[in-house]
Amino acid sequence: MTDLAKTAADALTLLEDLVAKATKAGATAADAVLVDGASVSIAHRMGQLEKLERAEGGDIGLRVLIGGRQALVSSGDRSSAGMDALVARAVAMAKAVPEDPYAGLADPAQLAKDLPNIDCFDPQEPSPEVLTELVRTMEDEARAQPGVTNSEGAEASWGLSTVALVGSNGFSHAYHSSHSSIGVAVVAGDGETGMESDYDYSSAVYFSDLRDALEIGREAGRRAARRVGAKRIATGRIPVVFDPRVARGLIGHAIGAINGGGIARGTSFLKDFMDKPVFGPGVTIIEDPHRARGMRSKPCDAEGLANKRRALFDKGVLTSWILDLRTARQLGLESTGHAGRGTGSAPSPSATNLWMEPGALTPEALIGEIDDGLYVTDLVGQGVNGLTGDYSRGAAGFRIEKGQLTTPVSEITIAGNLKDMFLSLTPANDLVLRYGTDCPTVRIDGMTIAGG
Repeated sequence: MTDLAKTAADALTLLEDLVAKATKAGATAADAVLVDGASVSIAHRMGQLEKLERAEGGDIGLRVLIGGRQALVSSGDRSSAGMDALVARAVAMAKAVPEDPYAGLADPAQLAKDLPNIDCFDPQEPSPEVLTELVRTMEDEARAQPGVTNSEGAEASWGLSTVALVGSNGFSHAYHSSHSSIGVAVVAGDGETGMESDYDYSSAVYFSDLRDALEIGREAGRRAARRVGAKRIATGRIPVVFDPRVARGLIGHAIGAINGGGIARGTSFLKDFMDKPVFGPGVTIIEDPHRARGMRSKPCDAEGLANKRRALFDKGVLTSWILDLRTARQLGLESTGHAGRGTGSAPSPSATNLWMEPGALTPEALIGEIDDGLYVTDLVGQGVNGLTGDYSRGAAGFRIEKGQLTTPVSEITIAGNLKDMFLSLTPANDLVLRYGTDCPTVRIDGMTIAGG
């Protein structure tokens, strides 16, 4: 048995014993989750190494139910006495809390039977020397770009996680995942021209899938330098094009609006849109929890239910809520296999790998049709109302004039309502799957700009 296989087996044995203790102590049902991790992080600034850290740790979360009463506790103490104390605390708490008619584990018949291999673990750990060379390369290249005058630093990190879940309903599974990332941020300009900062980064499950460090440094420096001399633009109503880096946030707003928590409470602006058009017919949003090397891939959900690839919005039409067992019971529906969970929290609905399918037009064609517009590269603030869909964010980017990006723009606000924005959204054909949520360049016609 390999070291990692033994780690997974030991984790399952520990949790099985913990759940057995909980049921013996009076719980009518119980489940336990374990998350162990190891990580390395390195930071470099102005040619000097600033940080080299390695961390290892883990936590166990126990959920017990006594009838409809539920309690959750977590601990890092794995001694026999520590596990006994964890059980005693959880059972005592469950006896004291009010009943929740929707709480409960999955029925054994609901549990996933055949779990896929999701290829979410890289067995190779990069050495500190390799990570150090990457951050040095990134920062040196970024600082070498014309116009760059300072650095906010470069960072590289690697991490490994072991996740295990055991329930009194018969579920038992453990898996490993890994994550690597590199990035750099620099400053361009001076006191006279105005100083602007920007960044670039790359994340991947496999270290070998990271983008080239020279490319990342070059792009971070170029992005910062091109923002120097930014001005406001006049208030008006114009087309807005979102760079892929910020367009991803629009997917997040859509997914947040179909989360079962908000739907069950009736607090989402999309609560009445099931099987109705939310986007135009050219927009499809896919979720795939099993995507090979996906940043958010997992073999099943956090309640042991099967998950699967689906089009959450198919040719613009909303097809599914994001449900765990509790929100599904509230709505009188079946779980969609979207439960997520930490060691200190109950399961709640959450999505995995998401992307918007690409459209037919190139970004250049999407921009080329605009006589007067805005290309957004950065957004500031959280001005999104999930109840009404009202949207107002600080923004920076570039003016679009006669189909071309021209002067840099900053200190403006873009506003609209997400229902209108989604319906008028057009995706370009430049989708690249790099992160947990990915989007091509998109254009939204008729947004309000508040400038100078």
